Amino acid sequence: MHLYNAWLPPPVAEETKGEKESFGRVVAAVKEAWRPEDPESVYSTLKWISVIDIFIKAKSEVCLEDVGALVGIGLELFHKSYNKLYAQVRWGNILVRLLNKYRKKLTLKVQWLPFYDTLIQTHFTRNTGPEGWRLRQRHFETVTSLVRSCRRFFPSGSAVEIWSEFKSLLENPWHNSSFEGSGFVRLFLPTNLDNQDFFSHDWIKECLDQWASIPNCQFWNSQWAAVIARVIKNYNFIDWECFLPVLFTRYLNMFEVPVANGNGSYPFSADVPRNTRFLFSNKAVTPSKAIAKSVVYLLKVGSSAQERFEKLVNLLEQYYHPSNGGRWTYSLERFLLYLVITFQKRLQYEQQNADKNRPAELYLGRSERMSFVNVLLKLIDRGQYSKNEHLSETVAAATSILSYVEPSLVLPFLASRFHLALETMTATHQLKTAVTSVAFAGRSLFLTSLSTSAKSDDLDGAHVFIDLLSISLSNALLGMDANDPPKTLATMQLIGSIFSNMATLEENTEECSFMPTISFSEWLDEFLCRLFSLLLHLEPSSVLNEGLHASATSGTFLVEDGPYYFCMLEILLGRLSESLYNQALKKISKFVRTNILPGAIAEVGLLCCACVHSNPEEAVVSLIEPILASVISSLKGTPVTGFGGSGKSDPSVSTKAKPTISPALETAIDYQLKILSVAISYGGPALLRYKDQFKEAIISAFESPSWKVNGAGDHVLRSLLGSLVLYYPIDQYKCILHHPDASGLEEWICTKDYVNDEKPLIGPKWHVPSKEEVHFANELLDLHFQSALDDLLRICQTKMHSDPGIEKEHLKVTLLRVDSSLQGVLSCLPDFRPSRNGMVEDQDHISFLIAGSTGARVGSVELRERAAEIIHTACKYLIEEKSDDSILLILIIRIMDALGNYGNGPASRRRNLEYDEWSHHRQAWKLESAAIIEPPINFIVSSHSKGKRRPRWALTDKAYMHNTWRSSQSSYHLYRTSGNISPSDHAILLMDDLLNLTLHRYETVRALAGKALLKMIKRWPSMISKCVLTLTENLRNPNSPEYAVLGSCAVLATQTVLKHLTMDPKAFSSFLLGILSSSHHESLKAQKAINELFVKYNIHFAGVSRSIYKALHNHSDEPDFTNLVSQIGSMSFDSTGLHWRYNLMANRVLLLLAMASRNDLHFSPSILNETAGHFLKNLKSQLPQTRILAISALNTLLKESPHKLSAEEKPTFPVDSQESPKSSLEGALSQIFQEKGFFNETLNSLSHVHIITDTESASSRGNHGNSSFQSLADKSITRFYFDFSASWPRTPSWISLLGSDTFYSNFARIFKRLTQECGMSVLLALKSTLEEFANAKERSKQCVAAEAFAGVLHSDVNGLLGAWDSWMMAQLQNIILAPTVESVPEWAACIRYAVTGKGKYGTKVPLLRQKILDCLTTPLPHMVTTTVVAKRYAFLSAALIEVSPQKMPVSEIQLHNKLLKELLANMSHSSAQVREAIGVTLSVVCSNIRLCASFAHNYSLEELDSDADSKVKGESWVQFLTEQASELVLNIQKTGQSDNLETPTDTLPENGLSNGNSHDDIKWMETLFHFIISSLKSGRSSNLLDIIVGLLYPVISLQVAVPFQRMLVVIHNHSMVTVKIYYDETSNKDLSTLAKAAFELLKWRIIWEPHLLKVVSVILSSANDFNWRTRSATLTYLRTFMYRHTFILSRVEKQQIWKTVENLLIDNQVEVREHAAAVLAGLLKGGDEDLARDFRDRAYKEAKNIQRKRKQRNLSLGQSIASVHGAVLALAASVLSVPYDMPSWLPEHVTLLAHFVGEPSPVKSTVTKAVAEFRRTHADTWNVQKDSFTEEQLEVLADTSSSSSYFA
Repeated sequence: MHLYNAWLPPPVAEETKGEKESFGRVVAAVKEAWRPEDPESVYSTLKWISVIDIFIKAKSEVCLEDVGALVGIGLELFHKSYNKLYAQVRWGNILVRLLNKYRKKLTLKVQWLPFYDTLIQTHFTRNTGPEGWRLRQRHFETVTSLVRSCRRFFPSGSAVEIWSEFKSLLENPWHNSSFEGSGFVRLFLPTNLDNQDFFSHDWIKECLDQWASIPNCQFWNSQWAAVIARVIKNYNFIDWECFLPVLFTRYLNMFEVPVANGNGSYPFSADVPRNTRFLFSNKAVTPSKAIAKSVVYLLKVGSSAQERFEKLVNLLEQYYHPSNGGRWTYSLERFLLYLVITFQKRLQYEQQNADKNRPAELYLGRSERMSFVNVLLKLIDRGQYSKNEHLSETVAAATSILSYVEPSLVLPFLASRFHLALETMTATHQLKTAVTSVAFAGRSLFLTSLSTSAKSDDLDGAHVFIDLLSISLSNALLGMDANDPPKTLATMQLIGSIFSNMATLEENTEECSFMPTISFSEWLDEFLCRLFSLLLHLEPSSVLNEGLHASATSGTFLVEDGPYYFCMLEILLGRLSESLYNQALKKISKFVRTNILPGAIAEVGLLCCACVHSNPEEAVVSLIEPILASVISSLKGTPVTGFGGSGKSDPSVSTKAKPTISPALETAIDYQLKILSVAISYGGPALLRYKDQFKEAIISAFESPSWKVNGAGDHVLRSLLGSLVLYYPIDQYKCILHHPDASGLEEWICTKDYVNDEKPLIGPKWHVPSKEEVHFANELLDLHFQSALDDLLRICQTKMHSDPGIEKEHLKVTLLRVDSSLQGVLSCLPDFRPSRNGMVEDQDHISFLIAGSTGARVGSVELRERAAEIIHTACKYLIEEKSDDSILLILIIRIMDALGNYGNGPASRRRNLEYDEWSHHRQAWKLESAAIIEPPINFIVSSHSKGKRRPRWALTDKAYMHNTWRSSQSSYHLYRTSGNISPSDHAILLMDDLLNLTLHRYETVRALAGKALLKMIKRWPSMISKCVLTLTENLRNPNSPEYAVLGSCAVLATQTVLKHLTMDPKAFSSFLLGILSSSHHESLKAQKAINELFVKYNIHFAGVSRSIYKALHNHSDEPDFTNLVSQIGSMSFDSTGLHWRYNLMANRVLLLLAMASRNDLHFSPSILNETAGHFLKNLKSQLPQTRILAISALNTLLKESPHKLSAEEKPTFPVDSQESPKSSLEGALSQIFQEKGFFNETLNSLSHVHIITDTESASSRGNHGNSSFQSLADKSITRFYFDFSASWPRTPSWISLLGSDTFYSNFARIFKRLTQECGMSVLLALKSTLEEFANAKERSKQCVAAEAFAGVLHSDVNGLLGAWDSWMMAQLQNIILAPTVESVPEWAACIRYAVTGKGKYGTKVPLLRQKILDCLTTPLPHMVTTTVVAKRYAFLSAALIEVSPQKMPVSEIQLHNKLLKELLANMSHSSAQVREAIGVTLSVVCSNIRLCASFAHNYSLEELDSDADSKVKGESWVQFLTEQASELVLNIQKTGQSDNLETPTDTLPENGLSNGNSHDDIKWMETLFHFIISSLKSGRSSNLLDIIVGLLYPVISLQVAVPFQRMLVVIHNHSMVTVKIYYDETSNKDLSTLAKAAFELLKWRIIWEPHLLKVVSVILSSANDFNWRTRSATLTYLRTFMYRHTFILSRVEKQQIWKTVENLLIDNQVEVREHAAAVLAGLLKGGDEDLARDFRDRAYKEAKNIQRKRKQRNLSLGQSIASVHGAVLALAASVLSVPYDMPSWLPEHVTLLAHFVGEPSPVKSTVTKAVAEFRRTHADTWNVQKDSFTEEQLEVLADTSSSSSYFA
C-alpha cells in the first residue's frame, strides 16, 4: 500500500482495502461494454476512463492481472477505433498512464507497425478527416506518448524493421521526408534488451554519418542526439572511445553561443517545415537533455570522456557568467540541470543494482565522482549570481544534490561563497542566492558535521559547517525586512530548512550536542522581536476588497508569494521544547492582544494558527480566549438587527435612520474576528469549553448592522465548523523518528521504501471528530442553517418587510448564514439520493469506487433536500423581486453550488474552507523545494533509498492533500457508471435555477452561475441535452436580449457541452441550426460571442458518432440527417442574403457534415456529390472567405482520381481516353465546369485573393496568403488543421532569387485534383482561359494562371502527353521568353510544383518532368535580354531542387552533365544577376550529381554515353573549379598590386583598356562565391566539402577590396594622346562583399575528416601570406575554427597552429600582432592545458628577459619594437585568458605586464588596455582576490592604473 493511503485518517484507510475488488469490477465492466465486432461500442467504454484515472491518481492497490487485462483491451480498442480520434485520444492517454506506472511489472509484447499506420493515416496523408486541429494535435501527442511508453515492449527484431522502414526516408537529405524520417527513428527505435543485437559499431557509424548530412539544423540535431543518448544509456557493451571526438564536437557546436564576437545563432539554419516541427514536438533549441544524458552515461573508468567533458565545460563556462547572458542562457541552464539530475539517477541505479556480474569499470568510483563534481563546480561558480533567475535557482538546487555526493568538495565551496556574500552585503541579490543555497544544503551540512564528528577526531571540519549554520541563523534575523521581499522569503526558507532537520530545540545549550554558539532562548526572543517589527511595517499588497469575496486572508507578500512564512512558523513552533514554546506563546499572546493590524490579518492569523496547531490546549487559553472575550465585549453595546438568529431586534432598527457603528470599532471587530477565524482552523476539541462564547460571538456578529462584521462572522462560523467536523493531522511537526547516525537530527522518510519495509512507519495523528464535537456542529447547524432557512422561507412567502432596504439586509445576512454553514461542513452533510428510473435510490445499493471522506457526518440527507427546496423558492423570489441585486444573487448561486455539487468535482480542488485558510498556505512550501528533499543517494552517511526523502511533516501534508482530493472524488463518478440512475429531483430544481441565472443581465452573475451549472452537468451528463436545447433556442429567438445570447454562448462553448454533441442527435442538430439561424442578433458583443463559439466548435470538432446518422435516419420525430444537410446547404449560397460570416459558417458546417458522413455508406454518394458541386460553384463566389473555404473543401473532397495513370501504365501511350472509369463525382462536376465562362469567372475570382503588395512577405507561402484580409477567427474556419502536414513544397526553400512567391499550392492542388477527377475535359475547358491569364498584365492574374498550369502539369492524367505536345510546351516556352520580371517567383514555383516528385517520399517521377526539364535546358535564342537568361537559370534551379538525386534516371543524369558544361562555360557572364543565378544553379547541379554518385547505380554503358559517364565518375569539374580558382586569385592579387602609374603610353593595348582579362577573372570569382554561399546556405555543403575546402584560400584572401588601376586614352584632333589613370574599386567591392558573406557562413561549418587536414594546411599557408590583410583574415577564421574543431584536431595539428599564431605576435604589421594576441587568449581559455601552460611559461620567461636587459641598459642588442611588443602581447594574452579567476600564476604575470607601462607606444597602450580589462573583469570579487597579491605587486598595479590619464 502506498504511504499516502496508509496514512489516511483511520476510518478512510480502513475503507481503501475494498479498492482492489472495486477496480476488478471496473475492468469487468469495460470488457463487457467493448464488443470487438462493433467498433462503435468504443463510445460506451469512454465513461469508464475517468474512473480508471481515479484509481491511478488515488494510488490504490490493484491486482496486476487486472491491469494487464485492461492494457490488453485498451490497446485492442485503440487500434480498432481507426478514424475515431476522440476515442483514441481518451484511451491513448489512460494507457500511457497505466504503462508508465506499471512498466516494470507488466510483461507484454506490443507491435510497432499499427501505431505507425495510425500516425501515417491520420497525420501524414491527405486523408484529413473533419476533426478540428486541436483534437488532431492532441491525437498526435497521444499517439507519440503511447509509442514512447510501449517502446520498451517492442519484440526483438523490431529495431531492424524500424530502421529499414525509415532508412529510405533519410536517403535524400534535401527533402522534407528526411526530417520526418529522423523524427520517426527517434520516436520508434526501441533500446530495450530484446533489440540489443541490432546496435552494432557499424550502425553507430552509419548513424553519425547520417547526422552529418544536414549541417546547422537544431531539429535534426535534436532527433539524432536523442537517439544516440538512449543507445549510450541502455547499452554499456558498446565501446564509444573511437566516436568520442565526433560526439563531443557535435555537443559543443549544438550550443549556439557567440564565438569570438561572432553571432550567437546559425546565420542560415536549415528550414524545417512548420508541421514537422510541430508534430515532432521540438523547441528549436539545443537538446540539452540528450547531451547531458550522453555525457553522464559515457563516463567510465579508463575512458577519455571525463577529460573531454572537462574541456567542453572549459569552453562553455564563460557563457554562464552573469555578464555573458543571452538567448543561450536557457539551454545552458537546462544543460547544468540535466547533468546533475542524470548523474544522480545513474548513481542511484548503480547503488541499488550492485550486480556482481557487471564489470567494475562500468561503475563510477569515488575518483570519477569527484572529478565530475569538480567540473560541475566550475559551472556552479559562474552561474551562482546569474541575473537569470532560473539559472541561479538551478545552481542552488544542483549544489544541494551534489553536496550529498561529494560533501568534501561542495560544502567548503558553499561556505566560502556564503562568507563572500556576507562581506558584500550591498549586492542583495547575492545574499539572497547565498542564503537559498545554504537553505537547500542545510541537511547535508548537518549530516556532514555530525557524521564526521562521530567517526573521527577531526572536529575542525565539522565545526566549520556547524559554524556556517549558526552564522546563517543569526544573520537570518537581519534578513527579515519588510522592504526586501525576496530576501525575507529566502531567510524564512532557511529557518524552515534548518529546523526541519533538528529533532527538538532545547533551551539548555550543554545538552544540545551541536550549535553550541547559539542560545535558542535568546535567539527565539530576538526572532520574535524581528518578526513583530516586520508585521508592524507590512503594507498590504492590494487595497482590501470589501464584500463577499474578501477572503479572511488578503495577504501581503508573506502569504501571497509562497508558503515559506506559514511553514517556517509551523516548523519552528512544532519543534520548540515545552519551556521555549511557553516563552514564545507569552510574547505572541501579548503582541496579538495589544496590536490591531488590519493590513496583516492573514499574517497574524497564521501566527496564531501555528501556535494552536502546535499545542491546542495551551494556545486556546492564551490566545483564543482573550480574543473571544474582547470581541464579545466590543459587540455588547452596539445596535442589533435581529437578523442573526437570536430573534431579538433593536427597536432603533425599524426606524428610518439606519443604525451604524463607528469605523474604528468596525475595523477592530472585523480584524479580531478574522484573526480568530484563521487561528481556530485546527482547534478541534480544545474549543469545546468555549462553545457558548463562540455561539454568542457568531450570533452577535451576524446581528451587527455592519456588513463587514457580518462577513467576518461568516469566516468564524465556517472555520469553527471545519475545525470541529473535518479530518486534519495534529502534532504534525513534532519529531518522532531520530536519525540513526545523529540523534539530534530527525530521520526523513521515503515513500517508496515504505512498501517493502517490515516495520511500518508510525502514521500521523488525525483529528477524528468526537461525539461532543459532532453534537456542537449539529447545534450550530440548527442555529445558523435550519433557522436561517426558516427565516428565508418566511421572508419570501410573507414579504414581512415593508422597507425594501431592510428586506435586502435581512436577506443578505440570512443567505450569508446558510452559505457559511454549507461551506463549513462541506461534504460532511450527506448528498441527495439519486433516483433510478424515477424511484429514489438508497445510497447503500450503489457500487463502491474509492474511499474518501472529508470528516464526520453531520446533519442528514433530508436537511440538504429541504435546503434545496427553500433555496429554489428563494431563487424564484429573488429573480422576480430583486433581479438587479447582484450580491444576493451571487450568494444564492454559491449556496446552490454547495448544495448541488457534492464533493465539488474532480477539477476544482475544493476551494471553500480550504480556499481561505488552507490552499494559500498549505501547498506546503512548493513541496518540491530542494530545502526539504534529501536525494535518494547520500554518500555522507552511505544510506541510499529508492526515492527522495522528505521530512515527516511534509509527507503528512501530502497525505492530507491526498485525503482532500480523495474525498472530492469518492462519490463523484458513482452515478456516471450506471446508465439508469438519474439525478434527484432536488438537483434538477437547482440545475433549472442555475440555467436561468446563466442568462442574467449581470456578467458576474452569469459567470458564477455558469461555473456551478457546468460542474453539475459534468456530473450528470444526462442533463446536458436539456441545457443545449434551451440555450440554442435563445440563439434562434430574435427577441432574446444580448445578455441571454452571451450567457448561452458561454455555456455552449465549454468542452463538456461540445463533447456531448458528438453523441446526441437532437442536441447536435439543434446546436448547428441554432448557430446558423442567429444572424438577427446585431450587437457586436453577441456577434463576437457567436463567432467565437463557432470557431471553438471547429477547433474541437471530434467527428460525428455513427449513432447520429442512425438516429437521424430512423426516428420520424427527429430531423433526418439528409434533411439537415440540405437545410444547411440551402443557407450556404450567396443568394440567400445572409451576412458573409454566416454564409461562411454554413459552408463550413456543410463541409464538416459531408466529411463526417463519408464513412457511412447510406448517404455518402448523394451528399458528397451535392457538396463537391456546391463548393466548385463557390470558387467564383463574390465573398473572398467563401472562396478560400471552397479551396479547402475541394482539396479534401476530391479524392478518387480515376483518370490518374498508375505507375505501370505510364510507358504505354497513347491510351484511349474513353475507357477510363468514371469518378462518382465526375458527372456532377463536369456539368458545372462546362458552363460557359465558368473557368474565366473562377480564375478571376481567385485572382482577387492574391493581394500583392510591394513588400510581399515570404511567410505567406502555402498559407493561402490570405493574411492580408482574413481575421484570425475567419482563418480558423477556412483552414483545416494544417492544410495537410506534407504541404508543398516538400524541399527546403532557400533560393533568394526566387523571391517571395505568392503561389498558393492549395489552389494548384484543386486544379490537379479536378483534372484527375474529371480527366481531359477539364483541360479543354481551361485551355483558353489559362492562355489569356498567363499573358495578362496584372500580376495577380498571372499568379492564378501559374497555379492552374502547375496543377494541370502535375496531374499525370490519361491524355496529358498529347496536350503537352499540342499546346502546353509552347505555353511554357512563352513563359520562359516573356520579358517581365515581376512574376518570376510565381512561374518558378509553378515549374517547381510541376516537377515535384510523387509518392509519400517524392521519389516517383511525374509524367511530364523530363519534358519540362528538356524544355528548360533548350538553349535560348541569341538576342534575349539578360533578365530572360537569369530567369531561365532561376527556373532550372527551382526545378532541379525537386529532383531526387538518389533515384535519378539516366536521362536526368545526362541532363545534369550537359547543364554542368554549360554553367562552367558561362561563369564569367557580364550580368551580375545572371552570375548569381549561375552560381546557385551550379551548387544544385553539383550537389545532385555528387549525391547521385554516392548511390551505386548499375547503369549499363549503352545507357550512358561515354562522355557523360566519365564526367560523373571522373569529376574533372572539381579539379577545374579548384585549379582555376587558385590561378585567378593570384591574377587578381597581382593586378591589384601593380599600381605603377608610370605606364609608358606606347605599351597601351589598341582598345585603350588594360586588365580587361582581370575583369573576367573577377566575374568568374564572383560566380564561384555565389556557388559557395548557396552551397552553405542550402545545407548541401556536406556533399561538396572537398570543393569548399579547396576554395578556402580565395575566400580568406579576397576579403578586402583591392583597388584596380584603369587607364583611359583620349585622342585630341587625331594628334595628341592623353592618358588618364584612375582607380576603379567598384568591380572589386562586390567581390569582397561576397567573400565576406561566404566567410561568415564558413565560420559555422564543421569540417570533418578527411578534409580537415587540407583546411589546416590552407590556414598555415595563409597565415604566412605576403598580404597582411590575408594574415589578419586567417586569424579571424582561426578563432572560430579552433573552437569548433577542438575535439577532432590532432595534437600535432594544434601545435602547428599554436606555433604559427605565436610567430604572428612579432609580425611587422601592428594590427596582425594585436589580432594574434586576441586569438591566443581564446586558445588559452579553451585549449589544451599542457600547450597553454607551456606558452605561458615561455611568455613569462621572454618578458622577464627583456625586462632584465632593459634594467642592465643593454639596449645595444637593438631589439625591434615588434619583438618587444610581441613579448608584451604574449603576456597580455595569458592575463586576459582568465577573466574571472585568480590562478596562482596570474599575480606575477599581471605585475610583470604592468612593469612595461613605461615603454613607447604601441607597447604602452597594450599594457594599459590589458591592465584595465583585468581590473574590470575581477572587480566583483576583488575584495577576496587581492589577497593573492603581495603589497609590492598591488603598488605596481596601482601605478599602472593611475598613470593612464584621460588626457594622456
